[in-house]
Amino acid sequence: MSRRTAGTLAALCLIVTAPVLGTASAAQADLVTYCIGTGGAVTVPNDLYVPPGESCSLEGTTVTGNVRVAAGANLVVTDGTISGEVQVGSDAYLDATDTEMRGQVVLAPGGYGIFLRNTTSGPVTLQPKGSATIEGFLFVEHTSIDGNVAIHVGEARLDKTTQVTGNVSSSGAFYTDVFDSFVDGTLSVLNNVNGSVVCGSAVRGRATFAGNLVGVQLGPNGQLDGCASGGYWGRDVSISNTTGGVTVDDNIIDGQLLLNSNNPAARVAANNRIRGGVVGEQAATATVTARASRLSTGNQRAQSRRTSASQAARAAGPAKL
Repeated sequence: MSRRTAGTLAALCLIVTAPVLGTASAAQADLVTYCIGTGGAVTVPNDLYVPPGESCSLEGTTVTGNVRVAAGANLVVTDGTISGEVQVGSDAYLDATDTEMRGQVVLAPGGYGIFLRNTTSGPVTLQPKGSATIEGFLFVEHTSIDGNVAIHVGEARLDKTTQVTGNVSSSGAFYTDVFDSFVDGTLSVLNNVNGSVVCGSAVRGRATFAGNLVGVQLGPNGQLDGCASGGYWGRDVSISNTTGGVTVDDNIIDGQLLLNSNNPAARVAANNRIRGGVVGEQAATATVTARASRLSTGNQRAQSRRTSASQAARAAGPAKL
């Protein structure tokens, strides 16, 4: 379907007999509702599809099937329910507030990003960007994620009492930060270009930080970001092969702190309580001056995309779901 300007865009809602989502259930595989424009408190009894380059804004809507946000499209959901999985395509954007998403959420290679607030969801995956030029992002606030979080690209931040029932793993991303949140499983941050910050959070399983550039900061008074408090770690914490600096301040570690091949050597403050002791090289205790919170281009990108998506959906008119 060709793209049209907002001024000439007519609201469109079609039910087609084509299996747009390959993972749709047998009962819903041949029914897909197209959404362009705005939708209210209705139930979509099948899968939902936002066509390429279009915008769909839903408030109070229930979708009983899966959702696909096609390339360059936007889906903004408030106070909604999605029973199936959500697939977000290349250069596509998902924004969910006060919403229940019962299935997994996947950002495809080259996807623009995902922003979740006061929301529940299944497992969340950011796929590697591959040959795409867009670095996606995942920003999560006051949200409960039932399952694992897998991050393979861009900026990622779990914040403001977010809870993850599974593991959080990040490999090859730009940075991965965890603020004021809880991870019930393990935390693994590998080869992040701009390192990792964990503040005011609890991680029940083992934590591994390896091969990160710029630095790793656990707790306040570090060189990457400003925050108020350290965290609790239920198992060993391992930090290795980090370039740029490691600071560990005001943490409780119910295991060992394992330090290996960090350049420069890690700075471990005296106020940490480490049950299993510190193993490996550490620098002499020194005062670290905290920096101001590092700028989040992802937050800015999310706000810009949310605003333009909402405007485009209103211009398109009611989707007549």
